[in-house]
Amino acid sequence: MVADALVYHPTVAHYLKYVASTMGRDKLLRTLQYFARFYAWYLLRTNATNAQIAPWNAMKKQFGMTRKILRVGKNIEHLKAAAAASDSKVLDPIMRYATVGRQLGYFGYLTFDAGTILDATGIKKSPNAKKWQTHAFRFWAVGIICSILGQTYSLYKLREREAKVDKKDGEGVVESKRIALERYQSRIQLLCDFCDLTVPTSALGWANFDDGIVGLLGVVSSLIGAHTQWKKTA
Repeated sequence: MVADALVYHPTVAHYLKYVASTMGRDKLLRTLQYFARFYAWYLLRTNATNAQIAPWNAMKKQFGMTRKILRVGKNIEHLKAAAAASDSKVLDPIMRYATVGRQLGYFGYLTFDAGTILDATGIKKSPNAKKWQTHAFRFWAVGIICSILGQTYSLYKLREREAKVDKKDGEGVVESKRIALERYQSRIQLLCDFCDLTVPTSALGWANFDDGIVGLLGVVSSLIGAHTQWKKTA
């Protein structure tokens, strides 16, 4: 039957695994949130009415709030990752410092961000909420910058490894393909990091990015993240 063919299709099983993961749902919501941010800006620039803009502003706000709630408790994951990187005997010292900095940056971001939830949801207003959100954005920016430094250094080390590879040898060919894959992953992560960096830097006033740029680049990094998570759940 057609219904059975659809229900038991491998893609359906893959989709269910994807949406069952918090990361998968977060990436979908993030894509919609940042598209709404971009489109609300676009409508404003094209002289749309408030009634036309309001639904997109509401989508941006509500999906952002949903994601904030879903992130609660995730800070411990990054603290654990920072401790593991700090204790690692395998990581290059520079990569270890960059990784620890990245994970601690995200830990600080998620910790302070969680502290603003009661205020943001209207459950209990706090005079410190704005200050905590500012601290959250600062930690996020630091985490992203550490990630950028780490990925840049990783690309440098990959070039060194590639220079030593003998592509005429069988093992050299395999190593060359491995390097190409790692380079691709580093470049993709760098692209995401530069896209994401626009969010905290614009919120903190460190850079003058409008909602159109932030929203559009947010969509790009979200789609990349969604695709990566889709492959992980295959």
